[in-house]
Amino acid sequence: MVPAPAGLPQSPYAGPRFPAPPVTAVPLPPAVPSAAGPVKVALLVPLSGPNAELGKSMLEAAQLALFTTESGRLTLIPRDTAGTAEGAVAAARSALGEGARLILGPLLAAEVEAVKPVAREAKVNVIAFTTQIQAAGGNVFLIGFLPRQEVMREVAFARERGLSRFAALAPNAAYGRLMGEALRESATASGGSVGRIEFFEARAGDLAAAVQRLLSGGSAAPGAGGAASPAFDALLLPAGGAQLQQIARQLKEAGLDTAKVRLLGSGLWDDTSIAGEPALYGGWFAASPPAARREFASRFQATYGHSAPRLASLAFDAAALAAVLAKSGGDDPFTQEAILNPSGFTGVDGLFRFTQAGLVQRGLAVLEVQPQGNVVVSPAPQSFRDLGS
Repeated sequence: MVPAPAGLPQSPYAGPRFPAPPVTAVPLPPAVPSAAGPVKVALLVPLSGPNAELGKSMLEAAQLALFTTESGRLTLIPRDTAGTAEGAVAAARSALGEGARLILGPLLAAEVEAVKPVAREAKVNVIAFTTQIQAAGGNVFLIGFLPRQEVMREVAFARERGLSRFAALAPNAAYGRLMGEALRESATASGGSVGRIEFFEARAGDLAAAVQRLLSGGSAAPGAGGAASPAFDALLLPAGGAQLQQIARQLKEAGLDTAKVRLLGSGLWDDTSIAGEPALYGGWFAASPPAARREFASRFQATYGHSAPRLASLAFDAAALAAVLAKSGGDDPFTQEAILNPSGFTGVDGLFRFTQAGLVQRGLAVLEVQPQGNVVVSPAPQSFRDLGS
């Protein structure tokens, strides 16, 4: 068990497992501390502004990671971005001026784009929390959850279970269109088909009309209940919260038989507030393996007296990764070679590694919504060899 520092409760949770990545030693510049000396890492999060509460929780999670990994060599330099591009640049310059050799964050895509050239000029890599893939590449690596990978995992599992005809009911927004595109690509690549992708306007009260449009695209032959049988056997619903519950109930009321049509979700389903929704029972969604994340959430609650927001685990894993690289990386611990370790790392959100394009690749589980809670029906891979890569 890792001893907790003064003021922090003891916990049996020993933290994530991070295999030591292979690092090629490079000549030590005169101004850089030796391998035995401290290493500074910047954490750029919004500590003020509309996302301040999330930013503070991410800072707490990062600090918890350093306690958990016993990172005596690493010093965290937190800086407030205020949630703006200008604030992120100022925060980055301040941290780099204090000697930061790696940047964790920022949170938003506009902040990442603004920080990218500043970090590049300083020859410092960035592990950012955004999910906007356009921000990746060069010296920027994204550790945020990528929706396209969730769809790919769900479709692959559905195909294994014999489902081949897919459809989607998605919000008419960038996220919904991205998920619809990912469904079409994944289904086609796996030998399936996508018969219909229907979008709804969230602000216009269009849910009922969108449900009707979706189901009216089915065959004319009535099913057992008298309703038309849909022309799909799996339906992607990339929505969350109260909106997801409303959609699921309206689909059921409109006659959709979820015994014949499997509902598929997204990362937005990974939410305890919707876990008991009967209209979603039997639905599948891809997510991080839940066991380690539950342990993290428990320790976070015990340590800080409040629950961890979903994105807090990203800050934990990023800080834990930095701590382990700092321990094992020699004179220059945060090289791209070290970050791109092909074997990957295992954190509270499961197995992950970075690609040459700067995107995170995750080993996801598939969970099924059941009355007693979400149950893993397809475990996450234990290594990237299990993914055939």
